[in-house]
Amino acid sequence: MTFEEYLAGKKINSEAFKAAEPARWKDWHELFAAVSEKSFTAQKLYLINPTRRKFLLKTEATVPEQPSAPRTAKPVIKPKIQ
Repeated sequence: MTFEEYLAGKKINSEAFKAAEPARWKDWHELFAAVSEKSFTAQKLYLINPTRRKFLLKTEATVPEQPSAPRTAKPVIKPKIQ
């Protein structure tokens, strides 16, 4: 797996990341080449989500969210007193 494929799997736009933060992208790329995918994820665990939020990969097949139906209250059933 290449670094670009890894970023796509994490929904990070590699091109935007590389253009905006080339030094950090290069550091991550070199580290990814040196260690396993799981080790890289463990080392950068708390940095992946903020990076994803900054450089979100736009996907073509996004499904628009449907508004949920209004919830109705459940009927209250009282036990019979004998």
